[in-house]
Amino acid sequence: MRRMLLLLALLLTAACEIGGPAQPPLDPATEARLDRFVTVIQAVEPVAEQECVAMGIASNCNFQIEVDIDPEAPANAFQWLDRRQRPVVTFTLTLLQQAENSDELAFVLSHEVSHHILGHLQRQEQNARTGAMIMGRMATLDGASPGVVLKAREFGAALGARSFSKDFELEADQLGTVIAWESGFDPARGSAYFDRLPDPGDQFLGTHPPNAERKRLVRETLRELERSGAQAVTGIAGADG
Repeated sequence: MRRMLLLLALLLTAACEIGGPAQPPLDPATEARLDRFVTVIQAVEPVAEQECVAMGIASNCNFQIEVDIDPEAPANAFQWLDRRQRPVVTFTLTLLQQAENSDELAFVLSHEVSHHILGHLQRQEQNARTGAMIMGRMATLDGASPGVVLKAREFGAALGARSFSKDFELEADQLGTVIAWESGFDPARGSAYFDRLPDPGDQFLGTHPPNAERKRLVRETLRELERSGAQAVTGIAGADG
């Protein structure tokens, strides 16, 4: 059974929750990566909470950041809500191992918290409900059987959930750039993480936009921040290789 290391950004402490048999201690390299990530959280989380409150979309801005240290889990980071509707961001250990510097970790974290700040989960759920209703209604008017109507609703829900997913990713990239910059990191350097991801291209019904488009948006947003004279926190970015 896999073990989760919870990094509570508000408390700025780390604690282990172990399920099943006792696990061996983490190796020094893994401990170092986790320490680096904690430092990133300490810088990013307060800025993310401030942006979340200022936006006024999310009802809960108390972020919890956690790391899944299952070595078999693929590189991934995602945002979700727990049973108390608290926003949670999960990173896998593999992603921490792949990230080449703190700027990349900060950009990915800023991107994920932006999904919550912008209310993307709720908007996606609404789009899914709308798609299911429309397709189900169309099938009913066409005289379809209950089974066909159900399948139409399922297809409509999937279609609706994907309808604005690319826009959501770009919105999160843009706000994530602002959060990473305000936290003292270099978003352009951080977005280099895209270079090591498979490029989704411009697929029909794809969930992510092309990597080049995402990096271009980061650069454009960063230029606007620099042009406006926005001040980034100093002494954090570029501290490691």
